[in-house]
Amino acid sequence: MKRIALKIDVDTCRGTLVGVPALVELLQRHDAAGSFFFSLGPDCSGREARLASPSRYYDLLTRLYGLLLPAPDIGRRGAESMRQARAAGFEVAIHAWHRVRWESRVYTADNAWIEAEMAQAYRRFEALFGEPPQAHGAAAWRMNRHALRLTQRLGFAYASDCRGKFPFIPVIDGELVHCPQLPTTLPTLDELLLPAGASADRAVEQILDETGSTGGEHVFTLRAELEGMIYSNAFERLLVEWKNQGYQLLALRDLLTSHRLATLPRHTVIFSEIPGRAGTYMLQGSVFPAAW
Repeated sequence: MKRIALKIDVDTCRGTLVGVPALVELLQRHDAAGSFFFSLGPDCSGREARLASPSRYYDLLTRLYGLLLPAPDIGRRGAESMRQARAAGFEVAIHAWHRVRWESRVYTADNAWIEAEMAQAYRRFEALFGEPPQAHGAAAWRMNRHALRLTQRLGFAYASDCRGKFPFIPVIDGELVHCPQLPTTLPTLDELLLPAGASADRAVEQILDETGSTGGEHVFTLRAELEGMIYSNAFERLLVEWKNQGYQLLALRDLLTSHRLATLPRHTVIFSEIPGRAGTYMLQGSVFPAAW
């Protein structure tokens, strides 16, 4: 089947207040579904490195939050916007508690710190929506062994914490984690905009070429701050062209329901670089031995 699940990362307070309602309207207009992964705690985007980062597109106030201006509490300021997205029929899930801190510390943090960050996000989600979260999408595809274990312990139906090719059951250091991963399979708009001379039109063409040549199922990660705001026209073109290619545009939970969990392949996860991004990220690795 030709299907693209739309994973919408919401990183900032402004993205929650402005980008989310804009994307809800745009997606509804094109009869498309999607999954919103919300940052739920303080917006400290002013402390985020801007080199090769989506933060280079933020407005001035956002670039000062947590640096020269107090960090707004996204879960409180953006509660109405988040609830309206769910009321409109969109899937809602966890992205992070303190997104910038998670991205900078997750690889070196101890287990207690990881548990505290994920627990705060979990509790805030329950308070906002009156029910436990069913999915987790790690900020910047950055995880560690204990965080991966917690996706199982916290009872998530699935997670979308990594980059890869297709859904799988993750294995880390020989340990099977019983929480399926639905990895991002396509390049993101901001990655394709990084090279000198790149343009939004060319980035759209590259994404369309990728989906047109591979077919099948994909997960595309977009951002409320980019595709929901300054690059909304480029994203709308993607929606139109994907539908012209015969793709159904859906939420990640709907992608999961078409797979039998018992038959999902088991793959290791590795930590490596992604073209167009600085640092290392969690990626889908090789098939784990069948004996498991």
